[in-house]
Amino acid sequence: MEKVVIIGGGPSGIVAGIFAKKDDNEVLILERNSKSLKKLLMTGNGKCNYFNELYGDSCYYSEDMDIVSKIISSNNIDSAKEFLDSLGIVSKVKNGCYYPFSNQASTIWKILVDEAKSRGVQIICDCLVTDILKNGNGFHISTDKNDYDCDKLVLATGSCAYPKTGSDGMGYSFLKKFSHTIVEPVPALVPLIIKNSIKEWDGVRTDVELELFEDGKFIGKEEGEIQLTSYGISGICTFNLTHIISRGLFLKRKELVKINFVPFIKTLITPWMHQYSVKHADKNLGNLLEGFLNCKLVSVILDRCNLSRNVYYQELTNDKKLLLCKTLRSFEVEVVDTKGFDFSQVCNGGVKLTEIDYHSMESKKIPGLYIVGELIDMNGKCGGYNLTTCWISGMLAGKSIGGKND
Repeated sequence: MEKVVIIGGGPSGIVAGIFAKKDDNEVLILERNSKSLKKLLMTGNGKCNYFNELYGDSCYYSEDMDIVSKIISSNNIDSAKEFLDSLGIVSKVKNGCYYPFSNQASTIWKILVDEAKSRGVQIICDCLVTDILKNGNGFHISTDKNDYDCDKLVLATGSCAYPKTGSDGMGYSFLKKFSHTIVEPVPALVPLIIKNSIKEWDGVRTDVELELFEDGKFIGKEEGEIQLTSYGISGICTFNLTHIISRGLFLKRKELVKINFVPFIKTLITPWMHQYSVKHADKNLGNLLEGFLNCKLVSVILDRCNLSRNVYYQELTNDKKLLLCKTLRSFEVEVVDTKGFDFSQVCNGGVKLTEIDYHSMESKKIPGLYIVGELIDMNGKCGGYNLTTCWISGMLAGKSIGGKND
């Protein structure tokens, strides 16, 4: 009887176990936490955005994007969606994002765990793996409870993002022992710390357009809601730029973000402001800006322009009008750091995809070793993309082990 051990009871590990199990093998999942799928239960503020309607290379980041496109192929996306539907997850879709209709991540947790157990997959919790050795054609695994030998081994330990869920980078250490190349992990989907922090705007949420410049070069932009904090900036559209920013900071590059606080103005801002001020000529500058901006934000913008809220727009010199309009549309902040792995949802970096067979997620260096989930150098934007990486990589590994590949 073939023995399969999966280290890590997260989404990729559980799915790998479900697909790997067959009548004539034994599948065992070793989970260090007291409960499997701990991180999934926290996803989407407990609502679990587990899939998305839209997929493509632009949703993911890796040093090997040509391989990413093969992992998130239309066939693999369809297969993952069919698998999730087959489990009985009733979904609702909001802005392209899939959530369980119950609005509870625990729904997906229970369905996945029940499915694994019904197929005969054993899940052992509170079990910390301390070492892995190659043992002939198989593997010897030491834990703080017992030792295990297996023919096939799946590493699904997660990255080093959000370590309190058990993802402390342990998997990278094991893979380095097997001579795998690790692209240095950096925090992604993480709040940013800016130079000269602005405490006055703390707590403000507003729709913006962000533009990122790295060493003076335009890199990209995002639109959506931003959260302004006492230390910097956060929110989904911020998160979707953080893989570039984190990597750039790691490489000692200068990261500058320009915030457009008036994305609703689609024309030239100066004539728009003139017309708006004429229409509301009785309002001073502070009251005028509060017609479309949070009062905290108004104070910050006026302070940066060195303007009093009690003056009137038409009283300003042309230079001051231009400065105000530029600040509204292009408020510059320099990013000097991130909040780190403790606050990051995923990592940018991981095992080089060139060292993994993308058909099966099997290591090209160590036969019988499979690498899935957040361990690989492939991370996505907010919106269910990172969980989809887990679904697909776990499915591919499990199918290969269980002999169920198409």
